[in-house]
Amino acid sequence: MTHEARRAERTKETAVGQPLWRQRNFGFFWLAQTLSVLGDSFSLVALPLLVLQATGSVARMGLLTAVGGVAMVLAAVFAGVVVDRVDRRKLLIACDLVRMVLYGLVPVVWLAGPHLWLLYVVLPLCEAVGMLFAVGYVTVVRGLVDVTRLTEANGRVNATAAAAGVLGPLGAGLMAAWTGPADAVAVDAASYAVSAALLFLVRVRERAGDDRPAGKRGVWRDLRTGIGYLVRHPVLRSVTALLAVFSFLSLGINDLVIYHLKHDLGHDDGTVGTVLAIGAVGTITGALLVARLRRRLGFGPTWIASMTVCGLAFAGLGQVRSVPVVAVLCAVYLACVGVAGTCSMSLRQEITPEPLLGRVTSAHWTLQYALAPAGAAVLTWAAERYGTAAVAAVAGVCCTLTGLAALGTPIRRAAAPVPAAATPEHGNLPRVDDDQEA
Repeated sequence: MTHEARRAERTKETAVGQPLWRQRNFGFFWLAQTLSVLGDSFSLVALPLLVLQATGSVARMGLLTAVGGVAMVLAAVFAGVVVDRVDRRKLLIACDLVRMVLYGLVPVVWLAGPHLWLLYVVLPLCEAVGMLFAVGYVTVVRGLVDVTRLTEANGRVNATAAAAGVLGPLGAGLMAAWTGPADAVAVDAASYAVSAALLFLVRVRERAGDDRPAGKRGVWRDLRTGIGYLVRHPVLRSVTALLAVFSFLSLGINDLVIYHLKHDLGHDDGTVGTVLAIGAVGTITGALLVARLRRRLGFGPTWIASMTVCGLAFAGLGQVRSVPVVAVLCAVYLACVGVAGTCSMSLRQEITPEPLLGRVTSAHWTLQYALAPAGAAVLTWAAERYGTAAVAAVAGVCCTLTGLAALGTPIRRAAAPVPAAATPEHGNLPRVDDDQEA
């Protein structure tokens, strides 16, 4: 074990009983994530506005989202293998620096006028790098806090990130209205530079050793191992399958909300940013409540209820013409998405053996988002052809039914997980050997 790893281990052991905000390594990581999301929330508004400004088409907005989603899915296939083989902290820093450069190109090129082709290059690359970062993030949190506090840690990170998400869309909307959406993308690029600098200060506990014989290591074998563990665990398998359906139906919801506000209701970019900022308050609420809800209700009821309410809020988004009501429904939707997402991520962190965590996370996201890009393209095409009200109603009802379908799966009975320290041979965790096919 290296000197830095020993120091990180000692810091983690002495900080187990401390509040999370007083734990140095987690604190720096927490701040880096918050600033990164602040910048992300600028691009979340700015990129669709750049497309809408140039084309006036929600279908073109959905196409950009779909292209980014395809890149994310392709990256997810191999992200877990990469994360489980390299230094996680260095990987996160590299991802931040690459995204800083890529997003920084947009405002520079836009000085000469709109160049939509650049967005179809930059966004897929950034989404692919972002998937590497996301999988790495899951494993890093596991190396920063005690396993019993994973849900709390994820909730705290999500809460402050959502607080940044309140300011981000609001600032992006105002900046887009005053100086143009391209300038808002520049803020995203700058946020990645600061995040990378903070991650330099983080020390992560060294992961458990990989005890596989050298002859049994290989990319395809690693992929099969991650997928095999996921599909053999009854709760993880059910969660992944239902989230795949939900993602297909909902990946394009951000484009749908922006189009509804600007095209159907006739409001400007500032209103779009304000509504999305108010919606982000829901994410803060969900992140702050998730640990308490899960302790009181258990994983299954919490996850099922939040997914069901997501669908109901989605169904109502296209029906209402009052901007404040749209903002409230966005807040409810994002609160429930945050609760469900934090619960499922924490469950994977808790029950997956650490040497497998990157590959299992990668397998989960690959399967979850495999069909989502096509869903985003279909959703926005249908909204342009048939109207946002009808499309949101159909998609929302289907999302609600997806949540209720969990009542017929092992999710309904899922309670406290087996501790993460267990190996696949312990307790009721499914055994997955490298020689087994997925």
